Amino acid sequence: MKKKLFGFILLLAFGTVQAQTNIEFEEYDLPNGLHVILHEDHSTPIVAVSVLYHVGSKNEKEGRSGFAHFFEHLMFEGSPNIERGEYMKIVQANGGALNANTSFDRTFYYEILPSNQLELGLWLESERMLQATVDMKGVETQREVVKEEKRLRIDNQPYGTFQEKMFGAAFGGSYYEIPPIGTMEDLNSAEIADFADFYETFYAPNNATLSIAGDIDPKQAKVWIEKYFGGVPAGTKEVPRPTTAPPALSGEVIDTVYDDIQLPGVIMGYRSPKQGTKEAYAMDMIATVLSDGQSSRLYKSLVDDQQLGLVVQSFPFTLENAGVFITFGLANQGVDLSEFRRAIDEETAKMTTEMITEKEYQKIQNQLENDFVSTNSSMAGIAESLADYHVYLGDANLINTEIEEYRNIDRAFILEVAKKYLRPENRVVLIYLPKKDK
Repeated sequence: MKKKLFGFILLLAFGTVQAQTNIEFEEYDLPNGLHVILHEDHSTPIVAVSVLYHVGSKNEKEGRSGFAHFFEHLMFEGSPNIERGEYMKIVQANGGALNANTSFDRTFYYEILPSNQLELGLWLESERMLQATVDMKGVETQREVVKEEKRLRIDNQPYGTFQEKMFGAAFGGSYYEIPPIGTMEDLNSAEIADFADFYETFYAPNNATLSIAGDIDPKQAKVWIEKYFGGVPAGTKEVPRPTTAPPALSGEVIDTVYDDIQLPGVIMGYRSPKQGTKEAYAMDMIATVLSDGQSSRLYKSLVDDQQLGLVVQSFPFTLENAGVFITFGLANQGVDLSEFRRAIDEETAKMTTEMITEKEYQKIQNQLENDFVSTNSSMAGIAESLADYHVYLGDANLINTEIEEYRNIDRAFILEVAKKYLRPENRVVLIYLPKKDK
C-alpha cells in the first residue's frame, strides 16, 4: 500500500498538475532572516517543501573545492532527533519523495509530500538547518559516496571531463573554474573543523529561502513555520559572496582531449552574459533557433542535409555572475572532424551576419511559452522557480512576468547579441578524440 501511495504522489507531483497562467503567492521574512514564500494550490493533495541555500561552489575557499556538493550529501546524515540514514526513510514511509542538487551558485533541497504531512516536511528541514549531524563518521561515509559518484558520472563517462575542462579554460583563475563536484584531493585533505565552519557559515536562516507550494492553509503553515524555524538563530559569520564578473578570455582556447569514446566530438563554449539580463534572454532565443527540434538550423543542416553529425545541440549555461553558451556535437563515423567543426562554425556565424526570419522568431515565442508552462506544471517546479527568482534576481514575481522580457526582445537585438558573443576569440573549443587515435 505504501509503495502505491508513493507512486501516486510522484505521479501527482511531476505529471498531472494543471499548469497555471498566473502563480499567486505571498512572501515575508522571519526575524532571523529566513525568507518565506507560500503558494496555495488545492488542485491536488500534495505539497512541495523546499529550502534554497545561497551557497554553491563559487563560495568555496581555495583548497576546499567540492564542499557545497559534499554538504548536499552530508545533510542527509541526520540530526540529534533523526537517526543516521533515516531521513529518506521517514519521507518515503509517509508517502513522499525527496531530492537535492548543487550548482555553482546554490544548494537546493526539497520534499514532495501528501498535504497532510506539511508539518513533517517543515520539521525535517528545520532539523537540517538547526542541528544537522556533522561528524567524522558522516564525513568519511559521504567521502566514499562522492568518490563513487565522480567515478560513475565523470571518470567513467564518455566525454565526462568536458565540464571540468570547459569551465577550467573559460573561467581559469576565477571562482567558476572548478565544477561543483570539486577535487578529491581537497575533500581528502579537509578536516572536521573545515566542515563545521562551512556549515555554520552557510546553513543559516539568513542565507536561506523556504519556498512552499501546494495544498496548504497559509495561516496554519505560518504557525508551523514559526514553530520550527523561528527559533533557529541567525548566522553570525560573514558569507563570502563574490560579485565581480570573472575576467574575459584573452583569445580562443583550443584543447584536444583523448577519451574512451567511439565517436569524435567537438564542444564549444562561448563566454556569455549572466542570468536575468536582457542579453542572457537573447542568448536563450539564439539557442532555440540553432538547436531546438529537428527543424532547427544545426540539426537540419548538419544531421539531416549534410549528414555530418549524429547529434548537435546548443544551450546557454547561465550562472549568477557569468555564463557559457555551449554547442556540443558528435560527428558521424568516418566524418572528418575538421569538416564537422567547420559546418558548425558556418551555421553559428550566420547568426552574427543576418537577422533570423519572422517564422523563426515566432517559433521562439511559442517554444518559450511552452517552456514556461512546463516549468510551472508541478508543485516542485513552482516552489523552485519562486525561490530562484527571489534569490538570483530579487523578484519572485518574475515567475509570472519573465515571459514579457523575451517578448520585448526583437530580431535586431538578437543579431546584436550574437555579434557580441559568438566570436571565435570569445570561446573555448574542446576536441574529443578516441584514445586509439592518440
